[in-house]
Amino acid sequence: MSDTIDHQGAWTAFAARDRQADGRFVVAVRTTGIYCKPSCPARHPRPENVSFYPDPPAARAAGYRACLRCRPDDAARDSVAVKRAIAMLEADETTPTLDNLAVTVGYAPHHFHRLFKRATGVTPAAYARALKARRAATALQDGASVTQAIYTAGYSAPSRFYAHAAPRLGMTPSAWARGGAGVTIRWVVAQSSLGPVLVAATDRGICQVAFDADDAFLRAHFPAAEIIAGNATLVDLAAQVVAAVEQPGRNPDLPLDVQGTAFQEAIWQALRTIPAGETRSYAELAALAGRPGAVRAAGSACGANHVPVLIPCHRVTRADGTIGGYAYGPERKQALLTRERNRQG
Repeated sequence: MSDTIDHQGAWTAFAARDRQADGRFVVAVRTTGIYCKPSCPARHPRPENVSFYPDPPAARAAGYRACLRCRPDDAARDSVAVKRAIAMLEADETTPTLDNLAVTVGYAPHHFHRLFKRATGVTPAAYARALKARRAATALQDGASVTQAIYTAGYSAPSRFYAHAAPRLGMTPSAWARGGAGVTIRWVVAQSSLGPVLVAATDRGICQVAFDADDAFLRAHFPAAEIIAGNATLVDLAAQVVAAVEQPGRNPDLPLDVQGTAFQEAIWQALRTIPAGETRSYAELAALAGRPGAVRAAGSACGANHVPVLIPCHRVTRADGTIGGYAYGPERKQALLTRERNRQG
């Protein structure tokens, strides 16, 4: 049995028959000698008769056989297929079609489309668009002209870039190339029971949430932007952020202006699928984003989250269930989790 599995989180997923957990681990039942997918529809055994293994080979090595009802070996095959597809997308600047991806990994296109989205939180096309946008951003940061960045990223025409990548950058391409010059960021500090909360936003949406911070913090993170005091609209947004701090799990539908690598955005999307009051380990989060081997990178993506609470990185703990790190202190992380659990109880 693997010590890297978050047993509490695994049991919670198994008890809920969570299909998103399929492929992340298998459930072995000592009284029957079989192992199942977390979503297996069969009647649940007693917790004391259950063990969790990272994959089917580990369960078979321990003497268990596959369930004929849920066919857990298929889930492992699904996970491998998603990882192969991600590798193809990241390696090919021309973006393989869904049909090509599916044929290469051995699935029907419509089935693989659902499988990929369930595993990563985004469709193959959306994942590819995020990759292109990040390539364009990197090229602009490296000093390329907008035209050079467009074709370096693999866009077939400038119109495709302006339709898909420019909004993801959170500013115009020329402003990005100048390190954010010309972008206006408004800020306000609101009071919460967990301390003062800085909320900052561009015209597109909230770009920063931070405890115990002020405008100097913003200037350090956005040195080329114009930093000004917030208006009435931002005060209203800040009030909704504070409400999310006081009652985490409400999931307010607030506009966000955040961007990252395709992997970071997959992690952030995966974070938003974790139910309020529950936690996942970093290993489970990486698997949920379709990259089960990228545990450290998953932790780094959580650290790169500029809008904590709104993207709930506080729901990730260490494999042994301990609270783990948090940019704004473990006490705040524990408080947010406790509030969510009390709210769900």
